[in-house]
Amino acid sequence: MSYLINGKTGNWEVVVGLEVHAQVVSNTKLFSGASTEFGAKPNHQVSLIDAAMPGMLPVINKYCVEQAIKTGVGLNATINLYSVFERKNYFYADLPQGYQISQYKHPIVGEGKIELDLEDGVTREIGIERLHMEQDAGKSIHDHDPKRSFIDLNRSGVCLMEIVSKPDIRSPEEAGAFLRKLRAILRYLGTCDGNMEEGSMRADVNVSVRHPGENLRTRVEVKNVNSMRFVMQAIEVEAERQVSVWESGGEVIQETRLFDVNKGKTRAMRKKEFAHDYRYFPDPDLLPLKLEIEYVNSITSTLPELPDEKKARFVKEHGLSSYDANVLVSDKQKAEYFESVMQYTPKQNQRDRDPKVVVNWVTTNLFGALNAVGKDISESKISAEQLGDLLDLVSDDLISGRIAKDVFDIMFETGRDASDIVKEKGLTQITDIGKIEAIVDKVLLENPDQVNQVRGGNNKAIGWFVGQIMQATDGKANPQLVNKVLREKLN
Repeated sequence: MSYLINGKTGNWEVVVGLEVHAQVVSNTKLFSGASTEFGAKPNHQVSLIDAAMPGMLPVINKYCVEQAIKTGVGLNATINLYSVFERKNYFYADLPQGYQISQYKHPIVGEGKIELDLEDGVTREIGIERLHMEQDAGKSIHDHDPKRSFIDLNRSGVCLMEIVSKPDIRSPEEAGAFLRKLRAILRYLGTCDGNMEEGSMRADVNVSVRHPGENLRTRVEVKNVNSMRFVMQAIEVEAERQVSVWESGGEVIQETRLFDVNKGKTRAMRKKEFAHDYRYFPDPDLLPLKLEIEYVNSITSTLPELPDEKKARFVKEHGLSSYDANVLVSDKQKAEYFESVMQYTPKQNQRDRDPKVVVNWVTTNLFGALNAVGKDISESKISAEQLGDLLDLVSDDLISGRIAKDVFDIMFETGRDASDIVKEKGLTQITDIGKIEAIVDKVLLENPDQVNQVRGGNNKAIGWFVGQIMQATDGKANPQLVNKVLREKLN
């Protein structure tokens, strides 16, 4: 799905590659035992290694290595049995060592792929170039004092996975879809929590433009974008800027830029460095990482069911549409909620829950209500068991579908059980045929003109009668019985 910009010299195609920095879920840092817990006071989670005290030697965190391998397998990527940690040399105030321990020539994970299901029904495959491990830098704080900057080293040494895509992305929408799918995979695996607002997942966005069919032109890196919405906006803004430069006779230079979310513009940060500028060399304090294939296989065997596998199963086992399955598997907790509603202990004479009914209530009613108040599924007052009980009341003809929606609204606000609400408010459905016949007779007697219309061939008036009867019973009458009795008496 190409995103074309219509310029004076014709259409321009956008070419995007993403470098996603995902913080590994681990209690301790990559080369030290300091805590990684979010929200600690500044400089309260800093070991002597993180602070680069003389003589302190790094010791690799085995669990972080396992997390990187899991992620590589989840990305359908090659796991390299030989990888090397190197020093990436540059100076910045929040980098105590004067270098960053990273992986350059020999990353732990090689090429892979992610499949995107786009809104227009098209499936796109985006290539993964590599995944390498590295330690995070500290944080510079510039807005606490007009004359001074402050340094917080809590983040220094935290393990990051840098996941680099190939330049296969062709629109802001595809970039957003890529990040959503990647975050879902990481969360299913438990290797990164994906909380962009906490900085545990952020992206560097490489953007270039070209006329369709041309070779790639110069790319620009937009650094440290911390939300999917801003990534999409940055691509759009930077692509339009580059088109303007090219069409005015200028030339786009390779540089690093920042996206100003308030002004909706990118601005130059620094000239883009090349690999040789960092003077990479193998870290003399760390041996090359050599893995056994049996070790990799043992980690692979522990992987959970991932989004694509779960989607295929939902479609096959439950007969869901591809769209509905995508909505559910896009978030691990949403998928688990749906499955919890479907899994229950059968009661006597209880019918199986209809998957299509369940998915409609979960995705439309529940997700819609949560979105309206800005909450996610973990904050729902309605448990999966409670929603299942509500649907059983409908399938057992104890309440109507319309009453169920009213009960749902009360459950959403209070977290109460459906059966208690129905009992308290006297909402049980009227299924007594004698009572329904009496109400139908009364409504027919009071509306002779509409009766004559139906008998004259206007079948639409039957719906009007159904509405009147449901209104007269406060929605409690069984709609199927109402229709049956109405048609018998009108005929």
